[in-house]
Amino acid sequence: MKTINNSKDLGGIIRSERRRMGVTQKQLAMTAGVGLRFLIELESGKPTAQMKGMFKVLQALGMKMGVLGPSDEGSISDR
Repeated sequence: MKTINNSKDLGGIIRSERRRMGVTQKQLAMTAGVGLRFLIELESGKPTAQMKGMFKVLQALGMKMGVLGPSDEGSISDR
């Protein structure tokens, strides 16, 4: 599990996974149904990226996002 503290962290994780999969930005944008410019801005950490598009990209990469509450913090290292 990776910790995301800001939009740059999320963009970096998305970029890393896309590259790991050997997919170009254009291919991922088409698969996710988002514009290439949107994906470029998302990967660069633009803080105003739309949530709807972000979830489409995560889904296209086979990724999920979760939220941990204060009571979950102690168990992060156990995952």
